[in-house]
Formats: sequence, structure tokens, C-alpha cells
Amino acid sequence: MASFQAQLEESADRVTVALDALLARADGPEARLASAMRYAALGPGKRIRPFLTLAAGRMLGADERGLLRAGCAIECIHAYSLIHDDLPAMDNDDVRRGRPTVHIAYDEATAILAGDALQSAAFEIMAGADTHPHPSVRLALVEGLAKASGARGMAGGQMIDMLSPTREGDDIGVLTRLHRMKTGALISFSVEAGAALAEASSDARHALEGYAHDLGLIYQIVDDLLDAEGLPSIAGKAVNKDARQGKTTFVTILGVDGARERARHLAAQAKEYLALFGSSANILKSCVDFVLERRS
Repeated sequence: MASFQAQLEESADRVTVALDALLARADGPEARLASAMRYAALGPGKRIRPFLTLAAGRMLGADERGLLRAGCAIECIHAYSLIHDDLPAMDNDDVRRGRPTVHIAYDEATAILAGDALQSAAFEIMAGADTHPHPSVRLALVEGLAKASGARGMAGGQMIDMLSPTREGDDIGVLTRLHRMKTGALISFSVEAGAALAEASSDARHALEGYAHDLGLIYQIVDDLLDAEGLPSIAGKAVNKDARQGKTTFVTILGVDGARERARHLAAQAKEYLALFGSSANILKSCVDFVLERRS
């Protein structure tokens, strides 16, 4: 079997090719918008969220075409969120994945519209008949993606995060809730989408829900560690931003060693949820290790 890194790269390539077809180039006055959308969605990246959809769905026997389309929809949401997060009104970042952010490469208005259009594209892709033959499954996927990316998920978590410099008395519970919404909700849905497309049993979905919840928190803890200790040349973005902004993070609450220990504990717990699936879940277990050890 190919190494995890090779499988991740193969999955990312397939998603990129599919996105290239789904996000068509445009002529005429709207060409600049289409170009900005493609710049954001087709740029370099690990595409870990679509990978999770593909891995979970394949394990449960879902149709490959539907999994790929769902993964592309999720990646469109992720790309839109990064465009908006990088804007001056939010995180004010000039570099993302080692290259200029969308509002720098284009302009702020184009960046906002590109994010808006990618969000719309995500739901168009997810609702399409090619994603799953049964409308009820597609409806559940659209509803799940809306919840994961909306006010009770990613967008709501971003709002809380923007207010963090003015909050007092934050504890680990508050911080966990913030990142469960901001980062974890879309990661969780990525796994759940694979199970939904496979029309998996309730036991399988419950196990994958626990796995995805812990994986999302690991991802954020490692993000906090990278911000505190990482190098811009490796991370592909600015670091030490949280400290400059006075934000509460897993590192400020637990310390570097404590944050690492929390991540390791969650990694072991995430793998335990996969016991139901035996060796067929090995790729999902490897994903836990990859997220735990990532450097960018």
C-alpha cells in the first residue's frame, strides 16, 4: 500500500482536477471574479478535508464520484473562509500558503465576491444529482454543510475568535467550544459527509463523529503550536500573530508542553473511536498522526 503522504497527494491531485472542471474559466466582465475563485481554490494545499471525505466514504463503500464532488464542495467552503479570514477587516494577512492572499493578488472587493461565489458554488455542487442519486441524501448533505459553515459552525467560531482580545477569564472549555465551531465543525462534516454518502449505520456514524471531533481539536492545537513556534518559511504564513494580538490559545492556557500532551491524548482517543472498523480504518488512523505531526 502507498504511504500516507502518497495517498494524501494523490487525493489532493484528484480534487484539484475535479475543481478545475467544476470552477470553469469565464470570459467577459466576470472573468476577474472567476480568476480569483480559481486562484483561491486551485492553489497549493493539502486538501485534508476532501481527503477525509474520500477516506471515510471509501471505507464504507460509497460511490467514488459522489465522494469527490462532496469533497470539492467542502474545499470550496474552506477556500472561501480563508479568503475572508485574510481580509484586512479580519486577520489582515498578506501571505497564505506561501503566496499573496487573494485581496493582495487582486483587490478587496474582488476577494469578497470570490469568497461569496465559492460559497454558492459549494452548495450548487453538493445539491447536484451527480453527488448522490437520492434527493434525501443530497438534502442532508446540504443541511450539514450549511450548519458546519454557518453561525453555529465556522462563521460563528470566527466571530468569537475576532472578539477574543477583549474577552476576560477564558478557560479551556470556552476555547474548545470556539475551535469546535471555527475549525472542528467543517472537519467533522468532512468525515460525516463520507458516511452520509455511504448511507452508513448509526453506530458507524457515531464512531466517526467522535473521531472527527477529536481530530478537529488536534488540528487547532497544532495550529496554535505552529503559531507559537513555527517558521514562516515552513508554515507558509505569518507566525506569532496570536501573541501579538493577545489572543487566548491552547498554548497560552496549557503551555507548549501541556498543549502537546493534550494533542497526544486526543490522538489516542480519536484512534479508539475507529476500533469498530478494524484495519479498514488504518488510513484514518494515519491521518491522526499526520495532523499531529504537521509543520505547516
